[in-house]
Amino acid sequence: MINWMDADERDISLYLKGFPGQFVSFNEVSRRAGGKRRYRQEPEWAAPVLSRMIEKGIIESDSTRHYRLKIRPKRERTSRWVSPQIRKILEGSGKNFEGVFEVDKDEEELTGE
Repeated sequence: MINWMDADERDISLYLKGFPGQFVSFNEVSRRAGGKRRYRQEPEWAAPVLSRMIEKGIIESDSTRHYRLKIRPKRERTSRWVSPQIRKILEGSGKNFEGVFEVDKDEEELTGE
């Protein structure tokens, strides 16, 4: 997502990532994403960038000039066997192992894998 953005779009999207699912006001985005100095020199610098990001479908806004990153749907993960040899051995045992070895994402994060 970030590869095809310009520097201003990248700054705004990285700032909005800190508030997942929450709408942030235009003034906060303009002040915090570009820095205080830029905001003092040009308080409306984010307006064309935000409208461009809305057109690209990166962010969404409400009627009160608040913005947030669009929530992307999570992809469905397919289950895989560790190796075809283990699958063959387990299927040859005659037992049903369907859904037994599912690992939650939270557990993967805890173990650091």
